[in-house]
Amino acid sequence: MNESFRPPRLLIVPGLNDSGPAHWQTWLQQQYPDSRRVVQRDFERADLQRWSERIQSTLETAGGDDWIAVAHSFGVLALVDHLSAHIASPIREVLLVAPAEPDRFGLAELLPHHRLAVQSTLVASQNDPWMTFGSAQRWAARWGSNLVNLGRVGHINAESGFGPFPLARNWVEGRREDRNRQVWRLQPSIAH
Repeated sequence: MNESFRPPRLLIVPGLNDSGPAHWQTWLQQQYPDSRRVVQRDFERADLQRWSERIQSTLETAGGDDWIAVAHSFGVLALVDHLSAHIASPIREVLLVAPAEPDRFGLAELLPHHRLAVQSTLVASQNDPWMTFGSAQRWAARWGSNLVNLGRVGHINAESGFGPFPLARNWVEGRREDRNRQVWRLQPSIAH
């Protein structure tokens, strides 16, 4: 047993308009005192490059060499852009929840169209107004992500009933306890 094992820290990457006090990302962050949240200068304006750079500056300020990240909506796009631009990123694994449709922002060609350099799980809804399930399947395939279908649950945010989100917490716990960093698959039955 490795006595010097330290669990990875959690990075929260919100989407447009941030994740308010009732949002599952805020709830999740409160579970881990050593976590960090990416705070954009302007949460109202979707700017892929600036949002991606803010992820990098947040990691540099926080320090540490082993992170996991949980992103939502436009934050997913910023996170995958960050991972594509920073091959030596300290982020080891990502949970991508309800991505925003890149074509809505004219960003599809700017995002990676290949397997991400880290393990990833994409959680999608069959009736998400921000991305069709078919599109979620295509992006998951491109990024080499394990796809979790939660069914018809909207945008997986506070407005669609997601305050506490046990699936996300179980994913984080699995990553923090996994000393060998083996692939861990989510089961949609633990959603909410």
